[in-house]
Amino acid sequence: MSLKILLVDDNLTFLASVKKSLKMLPNVQVMAEAHNGVQALEMAQRLQPDLVLLDIVMPQMSGLEVAAYMQGWERSPYIVFLSLHDNESYRSAAHDLGVLGMVGKANFVADLMPIITTLAAELAASAGN
Repeated sequence: MSLKILLVDDNLTFLASVKKSLKMLPNVQVMAEAHNGVQALEMAQRLQPDLVLLDIVMPQMSGLEVAAYMQGWERSPYIVFLSLHDNESYRSAAHDLGVLGMVGKANFVADLMPIITTLAAELAASAGN
């Protein structure tokens, strides 16, 4: 069973880099990408991803607002924030929302890949039971 991921970021160049990195991982499937918070909510409701990789600063609706909204769903996806604005204020807000983690965009390969690998392995193990 693959870990189904929704990518959400308004920076298309960064999204392309993330997709390229994720393609190298086993048991990972990028379902779709959204470019703002409104699209993210619509796609997440429709596609039911396991994980949402979510930018914090976006047009129309911030990633923090999107995450808070998703937390109220019956089946909320895991969320990892990806942000250029890797500071204590955003880390505190992410912690308060109970998301899986926050990764700075500058270090996304080193910091994000272990999170995704672990989550994909856990999903595969639970599907086998």
